[in-house]
Amino acid sequence: MLESQGTNVRRERLSRDRVFGAAVKIADVDGLGALTMRSLAQQLGVRPMSLYYYVRNKEEILDGIVDSVFAEIELPKVGQEWRGQVTRRAVSARAALARHPWALALMETRTNPGPATLRHHDAMLGTLRAGGFSLSMVAHAYALIDAYVYGFALQEASLPFEGGESAAEVAGSIMQDFASGDYPHLVEFATQYVLRPGYDFAAQFDFGLELILNGLATQLQDGNLGQSPSPRT
Repeated sequence: MLESQGTNVRRERLSRDRVFGAAVKIADVDGLGALTMRSLAQQLGVRPMSLYYYVRNKEEILDGIVDSVFAEIELPKVGQEWRGQVTRRAVSARAALARHPWALALMETRTNPGPATLRHHDAMLGTLRAGGFSLSMVAHAYALIDAYVYGFALQEASLPFEGGESAAEVAGSIMQDFASGDYPHLVEFATQYVLRPGYDFAAQFDFGLELILNGLATQLQDGNLGQSPSPRT
C-alpha cells in the first residue's frame, strides 16, 4: 500500500513539461544519441513505463524538445518596426541554438510542430507582412534569414575553438606545419586578422545579419517586393 501511494505521488509530480525538460537536459549534456526512454526515465527517477502516460514514443519526445527550443526564442512583435523585430528574433534564435546545438539537426525535420513552433512562425510571417513584404518576398526573406542564422549557428558549433584567444592558439598551431611560402593568403588572414587581439568569430554574426537586412530593406524601398523572378527561357 505504501509503495502504491509513493507511485501515485511521483506520478502527480511528473508532467509533460518535466519529461521534455529532462530530455533537453540529456541532449544538452550527452547529445541526442544518449536520449532514450530508459535514460529519460533514469533522469526523472521513474520507471520507463511511467513515461508512456505522458508521451506515446520517442518521436513525440523529439517533437516536444524542438518545441521547447522554439519556446526559448523571443517572438517578434507583429506591427512593430520589422527590422528591429527580426534582428531581435535572429539574435535570440542564435543564442538558443548555441545552448542546444543538437536542435539544428531537428528543427526543420519535424512534421508535428508544437504550439511554440507555430506561434514562432506565425509571428515571423506576420511581422514581415506588417512590414510591407509581399507574400513572395516573405518567402524569400524568411528563407534567407533562417539560412543565415542556422548556418552561422552550425558553423559556430563546429569550430574547434571558443573565443578569440583559443582561435589564435588553433590558428597558430596549424600554421606551424606550413612550409615557407605555402598558403600565403591563409597566412596573411591568420597573422593580420585572426591572431590579433580582439578577434572573435562570433562578432561576424552582426555584420552578416546587417548586410542581409540592408538588402531586404532596399528591396522594400524600391518597391520590388511584388515582383517574382522571370521564368528562364
